[in-house]
Amino acid sequence: MTSQKKIAVVLSGCGVYDGAEIHEATLTMLAIAKLGASYTIFAPNITQYHVVNHLTGEEMDETRNVLVESARIARGKISDLKDYDPADFDAIVFPGGFGAAKNLSTFAFDGPNCTVKEDVVSAVKATADARKPIGALCIAPAVITRILGNIDVTIGDDQGTAHAIEKMGGKHIRSTHGEIVIDRNYKVVTTPCYMLDATIDQIEIGAKNVIKTILTMC
Repeated sequence: MTSQKKIAVVLSGCGVYDGAEIHEATLTMLAIAKLGASYTIFAPNITQYHVVNHLTGEEMDETRNVLVESARIARGKISDLKDYDPADFDAIVFPGGFGAAKNLSTFAFDGPNCTVKEDVVSAVKATADARKPIGALCIAPAVITRILGNIDVTIGDDQGTAHAIEKMGGKHIRSTHGEIVIDRNYKVVTTPCYMLDATIDQIEIGAKNVIKTILTMC
């Protein structure tokens, strides 16, 4: 009897405009559970770039912490990303949301010249060095590309983001709802999710396909 696979899920806050995309995060966790694996949630202990009122779309005069906000989605059961060790897991997954491009990195502002937070870089590189799978949804593939460089990824069909990925050394492969792109060399699995004009059931399909593929690669 094989042991249950363990997947680390990395969040970037709580809410699409300034943190992790909640549908993508939740449906990733659901896919992991339904496919017989377990998950542990992580987030970096940093101040988020800014706070956005999700009702109006306007910036708010507040300061929030990425780990604390991510704990909302994790129902309080969450760990600091600096404590992540790939030896304890079979794979790592990054849901999308603007938090990936604003908090985990500066991609939202600097595009292909962006920087990525040290804890995120360390987690991705350590996982890649351990030859374990990495999943990324929505805009998160751009962050993974900035770290690893020459990888095949998808964010759907947004030409501007695809061009930025190519400038960072990656190869963008166009895709649509629920489709995945696999980089066999680095074991990176990506899907576009809300980078497309998507519905929640289409997000579920994409998340499930990423997790299902990752589990076959473990």
